[in-house]
Amino acid sequence: MSLNGWLQIAVTLALVLAVTLPLGRYMAVLFTGGRTVLHPLLGPVERGFYRVAGVNPQAEQGWASYALAMLTFSGAGLAALYAILRLQGVLPFNPAGLPGVAPDLAFNTAASFLTNTNWQAYFGEVTLSPFSQMAGLAVQNFLSAATGIALAMAVTRAFARSAGSLGNFWVDLTRATLYLLLPLSIVVALAYVALGVPQSFATLDVTTLEGTQQVVPLGPLASQEAIKQLGTNGGGYFNANAAHPFENPSALSNIHAIWAMLVISAALPITFGRMVGSERQGWALLSVMAVLLIGGVALVYWAETAGNPLITALGVDPSMGNMEGKEVRFGQAMTALFVAVTTGLSCGAVNAMHDSLTPLGGLVPLLLMQLGEVLPGGVGSGLYGMLVFSVLAVFVAGLMVGRTPEFLGKKIEAREIRLAVLAVLILPLVILGFTAVSAMLPAALASLNNAGPHGLSELLYAYSSAAGNNGSAFAGLNANTPWFNTTLGIAMMLGRFAYVLPVLAMAGSLAAKPRAAASAGTFPTTSLLFVGLLVGVILILGGLQFFPALALGPIVEHVLMHAATTF
Repeated sequence: MSLNGWLQIAVTLALVLAVTLPLGRYMAVLFTGGRTVLHPLLGPVERGFYRVAGVNPQAEQGWASYALAMLTFSGAGLAALYAILRLQGVLPFNPAGLPGVAPDLAFNTAASFLTNTNWQAYFGEVTLSPFSQMAGLAVQNFLSAATGIALAMAVTRAFARSAGSLGNFWVDLTRATLYLLLPLSIVVALAYVALGVPQSFATLDVTTLEGTQQVVPLGPLASQEAIKQLGTNGGGYFNANAAHPFENPSALSNIHAIWAMLVISAALPITFGRMVGSERQGWALLSVMAVLLIGGVALVYWAETAGNPLITALGVDPSMGNMEGKEVRFGQAMTALFVAVTTGLSCGAVNAMHDSLTPLGGLVPLLLMQLGEVLPGGVGSGLYGMLVFSVLAVFVAGLMVGRTPEFLGKKIEAREIRLAVLAVLILPLVILGFTAVSAMLPAALASLNNAGPHGLSELLYAYSSAAGNNGSAFAGLNANTPWFNTTLGIAMMLGRFAYVLPVLAMAGSLAAKPRAAASAGTFPTTSLLFVGLLVGVILILGGLQFFPALALGPIVEHVLMHAATTF
């Protein structure tokens, strides 16, 4: 590790922090029905959408109605994207004449982009046409991100008021798309173009070093990259993702990509604080996210710069650390930051091959996904996931002092705790269940590129990524098979919807409760003590659920790696 590397990391995070406060306050105004600087331009468009759709923007929804609207919209999106992929061969903007996508892969891809996972079991540039990429995937990049933000706002209102309702899903979805994701995507896309990312349907005829001719497709990359990163989607136009020189051509574009991934998710806790009337509460939640994320960055950076002793024993210069699967133009520090950020979020974009990380370097993205994608998590999903952990943390604090736990004046009782625990149990049930079954099936094991503990890590990573709606992969696994396409698709759906439904039910229960004023006995949830307690609850729950599986995968692989140089 070097001072220069830490300075690069610090500057990138400072750029994110510089936008966090104004963007968080902007979203608070937007989702409380206030007037923003974009309303004179976009207000008529918003009202036009409501008239066409027959939506009454003043009508409030309880948690069940809000959830039903979300599920109905998501079901329609799944069917539409599946149809586009299956019918790709007869749809326009298909210059290469690509056929329709196979049923199991079409289901997997549709589920992936619907749930903001953006897992790719295919080569983007040779499997999907520009029409499928734009009309199918890019549309869901906007809508899945907007759905996550809408759900976060619904849960926020449960703590902000005592109306019994959570808002209106259709209004939240429209505003998130129209006033937030679309304007930011235009700005970020233009910045990408300035940094050298293509935005073109053209192809290039090039002569390779061997003297042969090759056709290189370009494509509308800058616009795809913008919403891919801002919406914490992660799917790449090219299979190499953000390691591809078209998607991520330089060190500056790499910083820009990390900034774009973090900016909305980091601002949402401030939005939460503003909406509940305590901006300090938002900073407390953001501090928890930052502590754990920076810890993950430090561990990846240390593990990768320490290198692989097996390679060093062969006489290779160890000064660069483990550079296998990494791009020299980014370096160890910014690769470590990208690895931790993309898995602390539910993004899944990668600028290095995670399968080539050292065992402890690979442990970090695995654990960050298994902790619930809350550091800071996907747009929206990270915030409501962190609020679930906050409810559990104040419950633990209440048990310690023998009084009814409260969070922001709302009493946390048995119903809320049962629903919070149900949500938290979804990820380990899906991840460990599917991994265990796959580890016993010869057809699944045939897809592994590695045996032993690293092979287990590949399986564990795949289902952690799917259930956590992340989308990155240990690329040694051949996931484009009927078994993995189907089970990973199911894991994605459960990770999104089976998780959020009990969270919405919990929010509905809290929304109906009066908000009590703070008293001398109220546990302060803006203090360093609460930050430490919340960090502890997240780590302990993650350790209890996943440590045995991690011990059999990356931890034992690390021990074996060092043992091989000793004996």
